[in-house]
Amino acid sequence: MTEISKSSNQFFTAKPFHRALRSIRYERLKVLNPHWFQGNRQRKNYFEGWYFKNVSKDESHSWSFIPGISLVKGDAHAFVQAINGLSGQTFYFRYPADSFTFSADGFEIYVGSNYFSDSGFALSLTNGEHRFEGKVQFKNTREYPVGVSRPGIMGWYRYVPFMECYHGVVSLDHQLAGSISHNGHTVDFQDGRGYIEKDWGSSMPQSWVWMQTNHFGQPGTSFMLSVARIPWIGKDFTGFLGFFLHNGKVFSFATYTGAKITRFEYDENEVKLLIESKKHQIKVHAKKAQAKKAKSGGLKAPVFGNMERVIHESLDAEIDITHTGPQGETLFEGSGKNAGFEMVGDLKVLGF
Repeated sequence: MTEISKSSNQFFTAKPFHRALRSIRYERLKVLNPHWFQGNRQRKNYFEGWYFKNVSKDESHSWSFIPGISLVKGDAHAFVQAINGLSGQTFYFRYPADSFTFSADGFEIYVGSNYFSDSGFALSLTNGEHRFEGKVQFKNTREYPVGVSRPGIMGWYRYVPFMECYHGVVSLDHQLAGSISHNGHTVDFQDGRGYIEKDWGSSMPQSWVWMQTNHFGQPGTSFMLSVARIPWIGKDFTGFLGFFLHNGKVFSFATYTGAKITRFEYDENEVKLLIESKKHQIKVHAKKAQAKKAKSGGLKAPVFGNMERVIHESLDAEIDITHTGPQGETLFEGSGKNAGFEMVGDLKVLGF
């Protein structure tokens, strides 16, 4: 497992002039690198967190780890959350804010002695009752394509100021190597599959639907969709973004691409929707595992930077996808398992 380089540590320990130069360089580069730490220690009512999802090869284990930082007056702290996708059990490990450090040369962060990057993570978590130890490395990572006109999954919305929450996708799909232990019980992730995304800003949206899976019959196929009611300068609007990776090609669909959601139906356990663009359609049916629907986990989410809201996430949902092309031809049809699925707030405000 790599460590944060000596030069990266100089971001914190170098003389003020050299530290300022490194800071200027970092600020310039981070817009085109949404997986990097986007904040700074002077911001107030701010949060940033990364979501590392890991599923074992035999799919008998599913764990997500969420490192991050919350910068609020009187309660600033760093954290690592963990969720057991099969049982729904969640854990929140709290650290002093100054235990959060980041590289000035890429995506590498520490929360205490816990290390996270785009190449792997190492855990040393304990709260007296529960303990996580181990290392997991990533191989054959498929990154989300980034450019000046589309600096990440948000497209040109990434440049819009004063938004309460920004979203990034770090890895659409990757292979795992290594293992972790939970209270002495080893979880083997060798040849399993993983996924990474992140959020940063002040607050999560009022209401949203989020879903993700990269466990289709064909390895290397991955799907994510987020639909949310988004506040902006005293007003709000419904927006969505997502991608579908198949046969090595990424199809992006979002409000900013001109795509539209022309069908949206839901109840407490499922969502059905249709996304249409000029050349493609994606039909989606996401549903919680009925036998286990009570096992969604409660995760902490930010309200003006403060991690005080609780949301519930399922990691054992299923997502059916049908992707059709310009002539109505079926380009893909399949079902993704081990899916992350959130239905948060009053979905009526989405306006469909």
